[in-house]
Amino acid sequence: QVQLVESGGGLVQAGGSLRLSCAASGSIFSINTMGWYRQAPGKQRELVGRITSGGDTNYAESVKGRFTISRDNAKKTVDLQMNSLNPEDTAVYYCNVGVVTSPPNVRAGNFWGQGTQVTVSS
Repeated sequence: QVQLVESGGGLVQAGGSLRLSCAASGSIFSINTMGWYRQAPGKQRELVGRITSGGDTNYAESVKGRFTISRDNAKKTVDLQMNSLNPEDTAVYYCNVGVVTSPPNVRAGNFWGQGTQVTVSS
């Protein structure tokens, strides 16, 4: 099994910064794309940013220039540095990781973290 543990959410004033971190553990043979998604109340879950195993990144238009995603392959972590936060960034943020699990039960799958709340006050 694969576990994802997120940390770093909280309450911040508009214009402030937060850093989210997600650590993967368990029966992992390799990790492919890692990403962060968010879901605001009454809205669908949306991609915030993702990073491939080779380090290529892409972001939602609404966060470009403000958020930066990074990963540490040795530690199996993915971080999201969020700057210049505004109230529209308020949401539950979820880590998502594409994994190939280790033998004997080798399979490819996407796993989700439990979510961490980010609240930006005006």
